[in-house]
Amino acid sequence: MDRRLEALRIAGVSVWLDDLSRERLASGSLARLVRVDGVSGVTTNPSIFAKALAESSVYDDELRRLAADGADAADAIRTMTASDVRDACDVLRPVSDATDGIDGRVSIEVDPRSAHDADAMRAEARTLWKLIDRPNLYIKIPGTRAGLPAISALLAEGISVNVTLIFSLARYGEVQEAFLAGMEAAAAVGRPLASLSSVASFFVSRVDTEIDARLDRIGTPGALALRGRAAIANARLAYRMHEQLLASPRWAALRDAGALPQRLLWASTSVKDPAYPDTRYVVDLVAPGVVNTMPEATLRAVADHGEVPADSIRGTYADAERVLEALGQTGVDYDDVVATLERQGLATFEEAWTGLSERIERRMAAAVAGAPAGDTVAR
Repeated sequence: MDRRLEALRIAGVSVWLDDLSRERLASGSLARLVRVDGVSGVTTNPSIFAKALAESSVYDDELRRLAADGADAADAIRTMTASDVRDACDVLRPVSDATDGIDGRVSIEVDPRSAHDADAMRAEARTLWKLIDRPNLYIKIPGTRAGLPAISALLAEGISVNVTLIFSLARYGEVQEAFLAGMEAAAAVGRPLASLSSVASFFVSRVDTEIDARLDRIGTPGALALRGRAAIANARLAYRMHEQLLASPRWAALRDAGALPQRLLWASTSVKDPAYPDTRYVVDLVAPGVVNTMPEATLRAVADHGEVPADSIRGTYADAERVLEALGQTGVDYDDVVATLERQGLATFEEAWTGLSERIERRMAAAVAGAPAGDTVAR
């Protein structure tokens, strides 16, 4: 393993890949990343699958078969994405076994159109859990208001959950409560807690993108001096909340019953502003027990020139608080920022899902008509 990636592992950071495709599976790319680069998990989302399914011909044969069987676009998407995730779970299974289920996880998200319907999310999560049928699976549930009861209910049923699209510290506190309630309910009915797991995906770079744009509009020297500081400060304060949860009596009782902690997962870690170092959302968020999920380009950047400290979070909390306070004093409304980001995140995933459905419908129609399934794909 590259020494910089090894330094992350030694510091307690699990590196997960934020990408999955059938081409990556078939070529052995994912297996090599696991074997050579220490990748210990995979995350997916509707945008990733939209790109994988809509821009590749490797799914054409299966699309023809599904079309011949009378499947609709929703059935086809579920079947193909579940197959890819199941295969990725098998690639990561040795990692899962070696870490007692802490790592080696692969995530698949429920239909983003159900993000405000707890019952719909629960129903689809159960379906995906049974369909994929792998112990190292995570079902991704958005951390919306409706998602909170779904998180607790699914954990109580024995389904491991990746809570996604968390932007705010207040919402992260609610996610922590949902996790504790779900694990306590699982324990109350005698479920083995050691096989039940969760991560909380706290989004990073998008916070800077939104806040930097607002700071640019304000335009004062004080505002411009705060550019690029919000996302890391926000994430560091989330880690303090994580530490506080681990010191709580409620967690101690669950730990003693065999539960694994809900780890923080840094998501959206590719740098959007070229003025910033391309490794900043990795090297500035190093602390024990976190996951950093990144696209391969970010992983390669870290391996090439990332300077990985032993810890870049603990001891920074006072400065992080000052950053958020300064933003408020400058005129940036934190609550409005995080609410905007949640809406945008859900809209982006829903648009990706809708666009994917439309493309799949066209390709299946072409397959039924006898045309090459890939002919209708814009490349």
